[in-house]
Amino acid sequence: MIATLPGRYYTDPDIFRQEQEKIFESMWFCAVRAADLGRPGAFRTVQVGRESVLVVRGRDGGLRAFLNVCRHRGARLCTEGPGEVRRSLQCPYHAWTYDLDGRLIAAPNLIKMPDVDRDAYGLIKVALREWLGYAWVCLAAEPPSFEDTVMRAAVERLGDAAAVEHYGTAELALGRRVTYDVKANWKLLVENFMECYHCATIHPELTEVLPEFADGYAAQYYVGHGAEFGEGIEGFTVDGSAGFAKLPEVSAEQDRRYYAITVKPAVFVNLVPDHVILHRMFPLAEDRTVVECDWLYAPGVVASGTDVSKSVELFHRVNVQDFDACERVQPAMSSRAYRDGGVLVPNEHHIGIFHEWLRERLGDGDA
Repeated sequence: MIATLPGRYYTDPDIFRQEQEKIFESMWFCAVRAADLGRPGAFRTVQVGRESVLVVRGRDGGLRAFLNVCRHRGARLCTEGPGEVRRSLQCPYHAWTYDLDGRLIAAPNLIKMPDVDRDAYGLIKVALREWLGYAWVCLAAEPPSFEDTVMRAAVERLGDAAAVEHYGTAELALGRRVTYDVKANWKLLVENFMECYHCATIHPELTEVLPEFADGYAAQYYVGHGAEFGEGIEGFTVDGSAGFAKLPEVSAEQDRRYYAITVKPAVFVNLVPDHVILHRMFPLAEDRTVVECDWLYAPGVVASGTDVSKSVELFHRVNVQDFDACERVQPAMSSRAYRDGGVLVPNEHHIGIFHEWLRERLGDGDA
């Protein structure tokens, strides 16, 4: 028997604060899809742990990330979520102005303040890497290896470093984005995504397309295994009808199969032959998690205006079903009945590895 985490791990504000510090502010965090910042001056602010991070497209075409804090008196530099500026970033409080590379370039009476070093008082840089078409940021002074902590998740799941590259995710186009505001702790969402013991109960559309999920074993339970489409199922759509042409580099072994990858701490990657679905979680409180879900297709599918609603609807229903379940669980985490936690059945035992990882990140094996 493997016990779950005690209920307080999902309700205690102090544990959530530790998670912000030791997980979200210390690891690589998937912040924004790179194509969303299409032109120089395009920016987006993202909450990463306790920090607001500003990701901006520079005039040289590169992406950069900074703490979203003016170096003068600490005002929030950009108060909008997404936005675009022409040439520079200006604080709305005292008009300190920064180039798109973060350097201080202007301020009222700055010429009379020779002791203000424009480089030293530039915006605080945040480490940034691009992978799968997304900008990943890390607040740590010395970020961990991106290859070992992010890209390795795909290798551990698929058993092959090149397998995820066959889907060409960085070159795909955004067909649909849905944002979900879930009243549940982020770990409940991770645990739900990792197992399929619940699939036969709440996912009738998904188990129709992927019949093996009705047996309770998630695809992530086995390294390299992809759940096979059912007999007579033509595509990964809400009614099993045909989707789109297989992505060019998807192998014969990957055809008609669904693969799921959890990239700790807060990203889910779903791979099917004709599109990719990527979830980014933004934990905002111990009982609130915002999820952005992107459906990505071959550029020609999106450019042609082809209807993608049947493929979107399948996983949208799965999302709603899953998030409703997590919201039903959240209130019980503070019940005396769950004070010592619950139990993982055998085909959920891999969740125990996630719990061990969490406790190790928090230190001392307990929070």
